[in-house]
Amino acid sequence: MPHLWIRAEPRAHEARVGIMPDGVAQLRRAGFTVTIEDSGDRVVPTEDYARAGAEVARGGSWTSAPDEAIIFGLKELPDDGTPLTHRHIMFGHAYKGQPDGVRLLERFRAGGGTLLDLEYLTDAEGRRVAAFGYWAGFAGAAVSLRCWIAQQRGEIAGPVQTVPSAAHLVGDLQADLVRLGTQRPTALIVGAKGRVGTGAADLCREMGVATTLWDVEETAHGGPFPEILSHDLFLNCILARPGTPVFVPASSKVAARRLSVIGDIACDPTSDFSPIKVYDRTTDWDAPALRVHDTPPLDVTAIDNLPSLMPLESSRDFAGQLLPHLATLPQGAVWARAKAVFDAAMG
Repeated sequence: MPHLWIRAEPRAHEARVGIMPDGVAQLRRAGFTVTIEDSGDRVVPTEDYARAGAEVARGGSWTSAPDEAIIFGLKELPDDGTPLTHRHIMFGHAYKGQPDGVRLLERFRAGGGTLLDLEYLTDAEGRRVAAFGYWAGFAGAAVSLRCWIAQQRGEIAGPVQTVPSAAHLVGDLQADLVRLGTQRPTALIVGAKGRVGTGAADLCREMGVATTLWDVEETAHGGPFPEILSHDLFLNCILARPGTPVFVPASSKVAARRLSVIGDIACDPTSDFSPIKVYDRTTDWDAPALRVHDTPPLDVTAIDNLPSLMPLESSRDFAGQLLPHLATLPQGAVWARAKAVFDAAMG
């Protein structure tokens, strides 16, 4: 039976995990060997996994895991150039020409390992079987609104941090808005029918932000999209891919506009297909807003692990979606499709 090795996440501000202790117990009953690396940052204590039957290993020790172990994490590995020999389940961000992704694939090529990318884990109709999308949208809209609130005070948004729950996030934002009085921004959301867009729209609704909801029908003509410039917030909730139209061209910085905050929740600025051309790098928890124009201000927020703002809720949701497919390792159809995408990328 398979050996699933759950690695500690080395990235700062990353507290999520892709499987909960009850999922470990279910896999153990099915005959899996499960190892979990110790981590003080993970939202679920290591002891809970040990009680569920997982063996505990030192954080970062996956590099010496048995060859047959399948290494399971969420975010990127340390970018140290070492060859990768194992099968890895993770979000690789490696198939759209991103520089970091190119280096990652070269490491797999050098070591003979395999990337089973969670973003490309799909059913027979091509739909993703597990995603953090809803919580990415919810948190991305919240951070974008924080950026707008900071602008009203003549500031750039300061650091963000983990909250115990979505209710805490909503409460903090509502308190900030109350201090502003009755003023509220408007928002345009692209990708409103998807998981990410639904989460963004729900946050905006909670905050009393008037929203314009766009999906395929409204963007099919390919642009330009002057309506985006007439809203205070623009929330991009679709993944960059070939054929994606440009929503915010570079000229938008100096165009007549009401737009002052862009939340690129899809967060793929280094892709050739990025639909937002006013910035070229992600932002982070310590500096969530990148000011790309001063007068009038235009800030971009693009944090690529947004669901970790609410790590327990988002982990529970994702883990519940993924567990039935983890149980089919290594031969399940979803894994075969992910392997085919990797093989095609490797040529």
